Amino acid sequence: MAAAQNPRLEQAIAGALEWWRDAGVENAFCDEPVAWLAEKKSDPPQPALEAVPTRSKTSPDKPDAPPVPRIDQASIPASLDAFAAWWMSEPLLADGSTARRVAPRGRAGAELMVLVPEPERDDSEVLLGGPQGRLLDAMLGAFGLGPEQVYLASALPRHLPGADWPAIAASGIGQVLLEHIELAAPKRLCVFGDSILPLLSHDPPQGAADLREFNHDSVNVPMLACRSLDALLQQPRWKARVWQRWLELTG
Repeated sequence: MAAAQNPRLEQAIAGALEWWRDAGVENAFCDEPVAWLAEKKSDPPQPALEAVPTRSKTSPDKPDAPPVPRIDQASIPASLDAFAAWWMSEPLLADGSTARRVAPRGRAGAELMVLVPEPERDDSEVLLGGPQGRLLDAMLGAFGLGPEQVYLASALPRHLPGADWPAIAASGIGQVLLEHIELAAPKRLCVFGDSILPLLSHDPPQGAADLREFNHDSVNVPMLACRSLDALLQQPRWKARVWQRWLELTG
């Protein structure tokens, strides 16, 4: 049972609190003296913490890579015969290695210049000596062209698995290709593979189907740009589109 309340005691306590409140006292006090004017003892100084250098979010974890060596345009030979020898020995081409390089084949002024990204994996002496070359020979036969009417070249002098095409472009290989085409002076140009078009100063979003002409300095020739030979081997149905565009180019 709850204890009985004493109304008189409550009234007395309430009256005392009201009295002190009217006197301006609203906080509790104690009878023990307090040294209000004494200086407050300050805490002992804390030892200074040594600043820890922080890494900037924008600072790289590794030092910047050295710039890619760029091929001097003035070093590119001015004749097709000299270009073939330079192609096989220039150290700034294909990561500097001269092993397993393959020379272009054909004569200047050919009916068609065929440009592929790189030699096939097992090429050593002849460019496109494997499955891609056999497919190309069949296509050229359908086009009505014999081997002696075609100039065959690659954007790289040797096969490079997983080639870093942006770095290759930064080395100046695009200017080499432009000079190569100008020296070969073909009547038509056929480019296999999307990796080559940016090197020829063509915007990839433009689409291969929209590229019908190659223009560079004194060279202005019809151009057929299509998928790589390796892609055509994987998807034979795409060959029909190449044939149709060849007819449009030569019709």
